Amino acid sequence: MASYRPKMTDEGIHSLHSTTVLDEFGEVRELALTGEKPLTIYLDKREIVTLMTMGAQPELLTLGYLRNQGLVESLEDIIAIQVDWDVDAVAVTTRQARTDLDKVLSKRTVTSGCGQGTMFGNVMDSLNKLSLHCPSFNAEKIYHVLDGVNEHNKMYKQAGAVHGCALCVENKVEIFVEDVGRHNAVDAISGWMWLNTVSGTDKVFYTTGRLTSEMVIKVAQMQVPLLLSRSGVTEMGLRLAKQIGIGMVARAKGKHFLVYNGQEQFQLPKR
Repeated sequence: MASYRPKMTDEGIHSLHSTTVLDEFGEVRELALTGEKPLTIYLDKREIVTLMTMGAQPELLTLGYLRNQGLVESLEDIIAIQVDWDVDAVAVTTRQARTDLDKVLSKRTVTSGCGQGTMFGNVMDSLNKLSLHCPSFNAEKIYHVLDGVNEHNKMYKQAGAVHGCALCVENKVEIFVEDVGRHNAVDAISGWMWLNTVSGTDKVFYTTGRLTSEMVIKVAQMQVPLLLSRSGVTEMGLRLAKQIGIGMVARAKGKHFLVYNGQEQFQLPKR
């Protein structure tokens, strides 16, 4: 575990609501709704971004966002993370405010992330430095991960309208996060890893969302070499996975999956 932890609030909120609807037969039904709130991140009193989130783990989401965007280099640089839902904001205080923030914020790419995610220029420029090696894996390893995450997805099972992400070792789920955007869920897991000094090199990352370039980059930053999704793959996501060396398995549900990258590391069952 990390010896240093910033001063952090604990302002996670309950995100399940209810409403009444009419079904196709005109019958009244009460259904669950996933909550969604804006959360504006302020870094040393400078507005950075507004994220739409369930709000279940806002401190970890903020940590992971700052880490994945390269806005803070070290956990020790952060003094405090303080969430205040009265103003839908989180204030991050560091030991020394960045002097190049205008330059960093001036170049941003709006990604395909739900709720319009962004990636700043310094992250995009760092891609050539990212290099991983896909480990050997087989069908049983994929099935173990799918079995492990099957017990989660609590919000999805009740209300839908969310994405789930998990950090796994075999069939053990280290952490599972649901949010309205897959990029939020992966950021929260990244924040948890950063806070607790958890290595990603022996892990598998699972997501219900599609494997876009943004997802590949964030998983690479977490040093996780194998990426698994219930959904599909974009061309740029696959291209980056090949460039960085991340194993990519998608369309994974039940006993079915497709290996998009890392085929040479996939071990076929003995006949």
